Amino acid sequence: MSSPSSAHWLSLVGSIWLQTINGPNSDFPVYSSQLKELKSISQVQLNFLAFASDAGKLFGWFSGVAALYLPLWVVAFVGAAFGLVGYGIQYMFLDSSGLRYWHLFLLTALAGNGICWINTVSYLLCINNFASSSRVAVSLATSYLGLSAKVYTSLAETFPGLANSKTKTYLLLNAVVPLFVTVMVAPSLRVFDLKSAAASSDAAFLVMFAITLATGACAVVGSIGSTANGLSSKEHMISLGVLLATPILIPVGLKIRETLTKIRETQRENRIHDLGTDESESVESVVVIDVAADANAEVAKEEDAVVKMPQEEVGGLRLLKSPDFWLYFFSYMFSGTLGLVFLNNLGQIAESRGIGQTSTLVSLSSSFGFFGRLLPAFMDYYSAKSGYSISRTGSMASLMAPMAGAFFLLLNQRDFFLYLATAVIGTCTGAITSVAVSATRELFGTKNFGVNHNVVVANIPVGSLCFGYFAAFLYQREAGARGTLTCSGAGCYRETFAIWGTTCAVGTLLCAALYARSRNFAGRLPCYYEEYYVLTAINRSTPSSPLAGKRRLRRLAPPGLSSFSCFCMALPAARGWSDGGMRSLLGAA
Repeated sequence: MSSPSSAHWLSLVGSIWLQTINGPNSDFPVYSSQLKELKSISQVQLNFLAFASDAGKLFGWFSGVAALYLPLWVVAFVGAAFGLVGYGIQYMFLDSSGLRYWHLFLLTALAGNGICWINTVSYLLCINNFASSSRVAVSLATSYLGLSAKVYTSLAETFPGLANSKTKTYLLLNAVVPLFVTVMVAPSLRVFDLKSAAASSDAAFLVMFAITLATGACAVVGSIGSTANGLSSKEHMISLGVLLATPILIPVGLKIRETLTKIRETQRENRIHDLGTDESESVESVVVIDVAADANAEVAKEEDAVVKMPQEEVGGLRLLKSPDFWLYFFSYMFSGTLGLVFLNNLGQIAESRGIGQTSTLVSLSSSFGFFGRLLPAFMDYYSAKSGYSISRTGSMASLMAPMAGAFFLLLNQRDFFLYLATAVIGTCTGAITSVAVSATRELFGTKNFGVNHNVVVANIPVGSLCFGYFAAFLYQREAGARGTLTCSGAGCYRETFAIWGTTCAVGTLLCAALYARSRNFAGRLPCYYEEYYVLTAINRSTPSSPLAGKRRLRRLAPPGLSSFSCFCMALPAARGWSDGGMRSLLGAA
């Protein structure tokens, strides 16, 4: 069995692979136009199908409840099974007249709900197996979700003969690939009891960042035109597949190193035992071992003290009554969800502007979405090294501003601005959805995270319905004014882009208000930080007095923190300070 150091990295690799294939709905823009013609449906009905995938997330909280009682690998299998049924039945009966529109809607909603189940598994694995680096782990894993559209389009281009139409090819891949990957990673989908972070975590994260950057670069090269660069679809898919498989080398390398270390320790113990002729040396050896054990026990004690830091847990009706929840809900809807609606309509937008290679535009948005999701991981890693923490709500607000500007850029009819705006919106949408995972946990606690985050992401189907239907209505109105069924030209979405840009600007203001509130209330974001930061403060200071520890914590504390009590509650247990010492520590805070 894998030791904890390699085991928790193996679970992260499993989460990464699950996230890579957990966006089958992201390839919908590629085949939406063909599906529209095949089933003779209107633009409004097509947008309702895009909404159907998001509608399944209305019941995503079931996966959070299930994760409380079922093994995580079972939860992942349920999600994959929903996708197999939802897309598989569409694939088998797409050409049949018996497959009605409402059948398509329900099956797509079922598959969309399956996405929530797999997401829940990935989030919980990262949070529980990387207690001191959960932000970085979550951001790394969720960044690969941005590659889903790229992976599916590359597979479809590599194996075009899988079905007799492009639509059926994508439906087949959407049904089979998630189940195949889930079966492959099922043994790693476990929560391991890790007392402390491995000493090699920093090096392992750096290697993982290098692999991730190389993977993203490969995706971007393929998105901007692999044929122009002399690279065929098959060669590009092979190179991308090799890079996606490379993270497995990290747990394998850690396992080999742990095995060699264990062998060396066993040999050293045997040598000490064989040298039993010198009693003094034996006693000295025992003393050294006991000192090391005491040091490990002290570290464990410090970590236990940190992990048990109190944090306000919000769930159930309290969540719905919280003003912070509604600010968070609508700011997410007016930014991340709005970006997803734009990406869902990318196929129709490209068609209206006369761009034939829709898959290229979708791959571009997917690749930049990947880097957007990866950006929070870099920020978290380097802020952790410096001892500071970056506000998640503040990060979200700063990402919404360029996104609003990108929507207004789309008012220009030149293709260059379409590609530029798509890259910006893809990046910001990916980053916001990645940051939101940690923001939910920090705003409302860890205990009810599985349910809370699925309640938060219920804004996605609501926003998808409102924004998607309104865009389809304006599109149909413009087409009707021209006396055609389809609309061509930059004017088809002009009003839509202006409204979306204004809406995103409003979302920026709402998120800024949430950021201001979260800085002013204890128990919210400014007061709750990763255990890693507190442990770093304790270990770096090793103060001889509480006041020395306070000076160290003041340097590590982020701006705007009015009290250090949330940091210092872990210190008495770790350092054995008296109540009087703690009063002197908190007296001037």
